[in-house]
Amino acid sequence: MARLVFLGTPPAAAVSLEALVHAGHDVALVVSRPDTRRGRGTTRSPSPVKRAAVDHGIEVTDRLDDVSAMGAELGVVVAYGRLVPGRVLDALPMVNVHFSLLPRWRGAAPVERAVLADDSETGVCIMALEESLDTGPVLASRRVSIGAREHVSALTARLATIGAELLVDTLAAGVDVLPAGVAQQGEPTYAEKLRAEELHLDWSRSASELERVVRLDRAWTTFRHERLRVLDAVVRSGPPPREEDGGAPAAPGSLRESAVRTGDGVLELLEVQPAGKRPMSASAWCRGVRVQVGETLGDDEQRR
Repeated sequence: MARLVFLGTPPAAAVSLEALVHAGHDVALVVSRPDTRRGRGTTRSPSPVKRAAVDHGIEVTDRLDDVSAMGAELGVVVAYGRLVPGRVLDALPMVNVHFSLLPRWRGAAPVERAVLADDSETGVCIMALEESLDTGPVLASRRVSIGAREHVSALTARLATIGAELLVDTLAAGVDVLPAGVAQQGEPTYAEKLRAEELHLDWSRSASELERVVRLDRAWTTFRHERLRVLDAVVRSGPPPREEDGGAPAAPGSLRESAVRTGDGVLELLEVQPAGKRPMSASAWCRGVRVQVGETLGDDEQRR
């Protein structure tokens, strides 16, 4: 088994760390982000990868330059969140577990961008790490279908498990006999980090576009000038809500029971979370607020 250094931060990366430990690899050091402050207090919280490392008694640092002193054979990078500079790669070769079919969706948010683009499939690539962004040769890959209404959280969890299995399989024969890898083929696309405004539900857009935004798991709108998170929704067939029975078509954002008129079609709200409250079914929320004729979602366009 190999002596490794592991670089990662979120829960999806912790899955690979756990898999390497359970496969018998000697993880000499974990590099993760510095602890972050929680809320307005002074308590600081470690990353999920750091928590996993501490549970296994593995040394943890937030300094990249520490990797060169560990006598490791290979570095493994999974959703670390920073580019690894050339001086570090010169000291220790590294492989990266990336949640897309490269060169499609290089960058920070490959799963989110695949969902927003309505891709029918994505995958996992194990690639040799280079100083440039996600450009290295691919050592192994696996294709994964995206469910018709699959949310980013569920898809990321699936990819994390598949990626961890693929990583362990790739390293099983030994670090000294890793495959040379295949150069990436095709036109690259880039998965920029999501901007806050991309999570705001603009009801003038089509219902299918808005459903994909909801599948990012952080979508929001407003109602009566309070923020309302939309946790789940589905495109609904049938006529859109009207101002009143037999009346003119309602404006985008108009709500009838849990059905919302959009710029093209109807989005049925399934689960929501009002500000300061727990998640609840959209039907229960609608009964509680007693939506009046003419009221709309998105009544406050201020980005808060």
